[in-house]
Amino acid sequence: MDTSLEVIRERIRTKKKQYQEYAFSVDQVNAIWAFFDLAQEYATLENFYRVCVLVPKEFLACQSRLYLVEEDDKVLLVADSEEGLISPPRAVPDLSPREEAFSQNGSFFFSFKGNRKLLSLLALPQEKPLLGMLEVRPPAPLQKNDFLFFQKYANRIGYNLHIKLLMTQTLEHIKFVNELVADIEHNVIIPNMYYRYLFRGLKKKIDFIKELRENLNRPTFSPEKVAGALEHLYQELLNHYQQIEKHYETVSLFLESLLRREHFEKGRFVLRKRPCRFAKEVIEAQLERYRKRFEQAGIKIDNRLGGVPDEEFVMAVDVGLLSQVYANLFSNALKYTREVRDETGKRVKFISFGREIIPDFFGPGRPGVKFNVFSTGPHLPPEEAQKIFEEGWRGTNTQGQPGSGRGLHFVKKVIELHGGVVGYEPTPLGNNFYFILPLKVDPKEASRELTKAS
Repeated sequence: MDTSLEVIRERIRTKKKQYQEYAFSVDQVNAIWAFFDLAQEYATLENFYRVCVLVPKEFLACQSRLYLVEEDDKVLLVADSEEGLISPPRAVPDLSPREEAFSQNGSFFFSFKGNRKLLSLLALPQEKPLLGMLEVRPPAPLQKNDFLFFQKYANRIGYNLHIKLLMTQTLEHIKFVNELVADIEHNVIIPNMYYRYLFRGLKKKIDFIKELRENLNRPTFSPEKVAGALEHLYQELLNHYQQIEKHYETVSLFLESLLRREHFEKGRFVLRKRPCRFAKEVIEAQLERYRKRFEQAGIKIDNRLGGVPDEEFVMAVDVGLLSQVYANLFSNALKYTREVRDETGKRVKFISFGREIIPDFFGPGRPGVKFNVFSTGPHLPPEEAQKIFEEGWRGTNTQGQPGSGRGLHFVKKVIELHGGVVGYEPTPLGNNFYFILPLKVDPKEASRELTKAS
């Protein structure tokens, strides 16, 4: 015999008896039915909030408000039966969350909770199960069964809200993982093919060693030639080793910054900021990766439009993710830099990079640092310039160039996570892609932090 069946049957009988004792009115029962039907019908949280406050108004003539409680016990108003959805949610500093029902200024407040067993699944696990409160302002004093009804109604809100939060979080998590896979392919797997080029070069040097060994005993191969060949080979191998080592360090940095455990736990990029020598650790490190490829493409690195100053510039950033930002910008510059004529009529083909401080960019007393990566070439059409940071978008100048349309979108995501903004601007000789970060730390103070961290 299925013993669980009997246990559940007994539970159902208990509920049946409780419902009879509640003695809810027809309007109250219909309100519960309508709430359940509409909570399933409307998928978004915004419409769910609207349903929560409108059901008491339409069925029971009660004005109501819905509040959410953040982890720090901050109370936010999210919906009002008169105002509708409150967007963005409005903080209510004079209202404190309580787990028990209470009355204040003619209103009754009923708390609602999530399922304790499911709270740990939220992106920001809460120690307390309290998710929010329902405020009810009835046209007449609440009777005992009215009070009980709103307690039960608030409980249903909590259960449904918890499920919807988990569903929303799960969908966002899935979307993030899909985007992360694409970012890994764009920023790690494709650049990692550079190893093939490096290993082909290494194989040529191994073949040279084999040829040298076979010629050692020939009379025409003098000790001086051997010494010269060995010296040349030593320098070539050393240079090659340094290229492989730099590429390995970069790939390791990118993998670490993309495959952090926190990203998967939170379903979003989680920054690991630290004070760093921005020019050396971020910009110069990535420029070195592309320097030889710029040379091979006939692209000069010319800082006459403003280079990174000799003075060290210290900022607190996520080094791994910001390094990928510059890798994407330099990679695009390598693909799309074109020859143009300068003001003297001379043909030029170059990239430039630099930074400048913009006072009060983020508000009074809140300067920003604008980082530029410029390349010569024809301007982007205005309609395309507005879309270049969108996911998957590629311009008309990309024909024949490999790419996924993710590079600039990745740049936008990372910069916005740092509290900054991205942009594009045409210049007399070409195109400037830039991002602006808040200068939150005084350079001298950051230098002290950097020394301490070292």
